[in-house]
Amino acid sequence: MWILGQHDEGYRKSRSSVLNLIGNTPLLRIEKVLPSDISSDIEIYAKLESFNPGGSVKDRPALSMFLKAQEEGKIKEGKTVIDATSGNTGIALAMVGAALGVPVELAMPANVSEERKRIIKAYGAKIYLTDPLEGTDGAILFVKDLVAKNPEKYVYLDQYNNPANWEAHYYSTGVEIWEQTGGRVTHFVAGIGTGGTVMGTGRRLKTYNQNISVIGVQPAYPFHGIEGLKHIESSIKPGIFEETFLDRIFFIETEDAYEWARKLAKEEGIFVGQSSGAALKACIQLAKELSEKGERAVIVTVFPDGGDRYLTTALFD
Repeated sequence: MWILGQHDEGYRKSRSSVLNLIGNTPLLRIEKVLPSDISSDIEIYAKLESFNPGGSVKDRPALSMFLKAQEEGKIKEGKTVIDATSGNTGIALAMVGAALGVPVELAMPANVSEERKRIIKAYGAKIYLTDPLEGTDGAILFVKDLVAKNPEKYVYLDQYNNPANWEAHYYSTGVEIWEQTGGRVTHFVAGIGTGGTVMGTGRRLKTYNQNISVIGVQPAYPFHGIEGLKHIESSIKPGIFEETFLDRIFFIETEDAYEWARKLAKEEGIFVGQSSGAALKACIQLAKELSEKGERAVIVTVFPDGGDRYLTTALFD
């Protein structure tokens, strides 16, 4: 049986399931787009999560939550998995459900990109579109109401409060980053949606070296255009997110996130979504501060997905 976080040797052997391809994504150094005032003593790397079979970092927690629910006996004949999502977790859950033969239903804001909706439907999952003005909070409330009315039908994975979400990154992403940097990582920067990536990866990295700084990235305002990220202060706070664990939080403007995502495509040939642009902007701000202090650093961030699922959005308009 495949175990999350298990490291296969080599990539040439065949796999028995698409799920065996989740994880072990490449780490790439970012150089060409960096401003000239960043010292050569500062290295910035990005984990390219679009290399996961479902195209995003959410493949990791989706599989982890499925496996946990199966182990607990919740997923069985006649049951349907359901959750609220801003898009990527929905795609990942739909993919895992298709691979395991489990029906999946998802609620998401109606204004998420058309590509995300179509990908989910392609995997055979059912979609409920909720009020875009309510964001993912509206989708969460919709799912809770639906599950309350049909408790015998649904298995609610609840990515915002499910420990299996952050545990996925504790046992895979954090381990991979430590190994790929040879233990040199000094700062970890990640966007906050559910909080799973930054909490799980950060916790694992701090078990290796307590001095590693763990830094979160949020949109600057409640109403923003950075799909996948959550303005925690104005939203339903995810139960798995503990702000006190973080060493720092950067608040990023939507236009800055867009600008850096576009720069990555045009100058580095790295095609990513707006949340990746936000993460890079935070890394650059951090790198400038460290450069001014004359410090050396190895900053690692996560680029959650590719730009192909945002072609019809303002990001590439």
